[in-house]
Amino acid sequence: MSRTAPTLVLTGGHVLTVDRDFTVTEGVAVRGRDIVATGSDAEMRALAGPGTRVVELGGRTVLPGLNDSHLHGAAYGMTKPPFAIDVGHPTVGSIADIAAAVRGAVQAARPGEWIVGLGWDPGYLAECLADPRRFPHRRDLDAIAPHHPVCLTDFSSHMVWANSEALRRCGIDADTAAPPGGVIDRDSGGEPTGILRESAQRLVQTALPTPTIAQRRQAIQAVVRELHSRGITSYTEPGLGPGGTGTLFGGLSTDNWTAYAELAAAGELHARISVLLLPAPMGGSADDVRKGLAELRRPQSPDPRLLNAIGVKIFADGVPPNRTAWMSEPYPEGGHGSLCVHGDTPALQVAELREMIGLAHEAGFQLGVHVTGDRAIDTVVDAFAAANAAAPRPDARHYVIHGDFIGAGSLAKLAAHGYGVNMNPAIKWTISDLMDEVVGPERSAYQWPVRSAVEAGVRVCASSDAPITEPDWRQGVASMMLRESRASGRTSGPDQCVPLATALRAYTATPAWQDFADGWKGTIEPGKVADLCVLDRSLTDLDPHDITDVQVDLTVFDGRVVHEH
Repeated sequence: MSRTAPTLVLTGGHVLTVDRDFTVTEGVAVRGRDIVATGSDAEMRALAGPGTRVVELGGRTVLPGLNDSHLHGAAYGMTKPPFAIDVGHPTVGSIADIAAAVRGAVQAARPGEWIVGLGWDPGYLAECLADPRRFPHRRDLDAIAPHHPVCLTDFSSHMVWANSEALRRCGIDADTAAPPGGVIDRDSGGEPTGILRESAQRLVQTALPTPTIAQRRQAIQAVVRELHSRGITSYTEPGLGPGGTGTLFGGLSTDNWTAYAELAAAGELHARISVLLLPAPMGGSADDVRKGLAELRRPQSPDPRLLNAIGVKIFADGVPPNRTAWMSEPYPEGGHGSLCVHGDTPALQVAELREMIGLAHEAGFQLGVHVTGDRAIDTVVDAFAAANAAAPRPDARHYVIHGDFIGAGSLAKLAAHGYGVNMNPAIKWTISDLMDEVVGPERSAYQWPVRSAVEAGVRVCASSDAPITEPDWRQGVASMMLRESRASGRTSGPDQCVPLATALRAYTATPAWQDFADGWKGTIEPGKVADLCVLDRSLTDLDPHDITDVQVDLTVFDGRVVHEH
C-alpha cells in the first residue's frame, strides 16, 4: 500500500457529516487516526490502495462517533452486578417485585452484608399507581431483610429508600436532622420512613463498601465496551472529586479520576472522556468549593484527547419529581422547592451559589451547573453573567445542566454570552406523564424546551444522564423529534419537537463544542479524528418511531474498528 493510501474507506452509503451545512456524502476515507477525505463513491474508491480495507455500506448511514455529553460512566458501571441489583422498570413492576429481588439478594449475601440496588421509580410501581398516597417505606423491606441493611437508590439518583437496619446502622432516627439541601421523610409520629432525598442520601450512602481502584477500572472498561456497541466514542463524566465521596459507591469520587488516568496511561482507555471536577457536594458551600479546588487543582492527563478535566460541576437545586427543583410558581400541593446549597434563607443561598460560581469561573474552569427549576435557573444564569463581568473570559463555554424549565429570559442571556444548555430527552420520555401530576399539564408540556433554546441561539447538547436512563442516543433522538411518553404514548409539548438534523447535532457537533474539541472531533470532515458510527440502514428517511430499532453495525474509534456487528 502506498504511504498516502487510506487505511479504511467506507463508501456507497449516506455519510451525515453534521458539518455546518449538514452535508451528506457517499463515503469517507481514514488514514491512521484521522479522516482524510469525504466525497462520492467514485472518489473514495479511487483513493483506496491494495491494503485499504473497504467497507461497502450498501446505503447504510454513517454518523460521527456519538458523544453522550452527560453520562456518569464510572457510576453507571457500578450500578450493575456485582455492585448492585436492578430494581428499575421494566425489571420490576411493583413494591412486591422489589421485595422479591431484595429477598434473593439477601439469600445470596453473607450475614449482615449490605444489599444495594438502583432504579426504582414510583411512577411504575403498581401499589403507588393504585393509591397515590402509597409510597415505598422501610417496612416494605424490613420483613425480608431484618438483619441486612438495604440501600435502594431511585432512578433519578436523588432519592434513597432504606430499611430499618440501614437506618439503625447509620444512626438515623427521629432526632436526626437533615443535612443542608436534604430531606428525611417522616411519618405522622416523626419517625423516618426510610426515604432520604437529595443530600440526605449521603447519610446512608457513605456507609456502603467502597470499590477498589482496580474494580473501578474494570467497571469503566465494561461501560466503554457497551458504549462502543451503541456507537458512542465520547462522553462527559459530569462530576468527579471530593464532593462525590458520599455518593453511591463513591461514583462521583476522586478515585474514579485515578481509575481513568491509570487506564489512559496504560493505553487501555478507548473513549474520549471530558471531566467536570466536583469540588463540593450537594448542599455544599463556597468554602467547600474553595477547599475542593485547592485539593484538585487541575489534574494532569496522559493524553488530553482521551481524558481531559475541562470544568467544574456545582449543584444548584434538586429535581422536579422530588419537588426539590426551585420554582417560581408553587407545586400543586404547595411549596416552591429550594436551592440545595449552604444557607439558612433563600437570600443567603443565592449569595452562596453566586460565590461558588464566581470562584470556579475566576479559577479558569468551564462551569456545568445542575439546575432544573425556573427560579434556580434564572439565579444560575445571572450568576454566570455576574462572574464574567467581574472576571471577563471570552470563551468560557459555561452551561446549564438539565435546564428543565428554563425560560425565555435565561435563554436570551445564555445566547448573548455564548453559553449552552445540556438537556435529557430520554428522561422527558420516561417521566412526562408523572410530571403532569408534579407541576401540572402546562408546565409539564414545556419541560426541556429544546426548540425554544435552539431558536434563541443557545447551543443545545442532549445526553442520557446514565444511569438515570440508558446511554441510548437513538431514544434521545426519537424523543426530541416526537416528545411522546414512554408510559402512555401521549405527546407532551409538540411545539418543542425538533427535526432530525437538530437532534443529531445535539449528540455530535455541539457536544464537541462543549468539550472545547470542535476543532478536531464531532463532525466527519478531513482533519478530524476518525471516530465513526455505521448504522444498519438509512436514517434520514425513517419514521422517528423506528429510530430506536436501528442497530449499530460498526464503530470506529481513533481510526480503529472497536465494534463490529
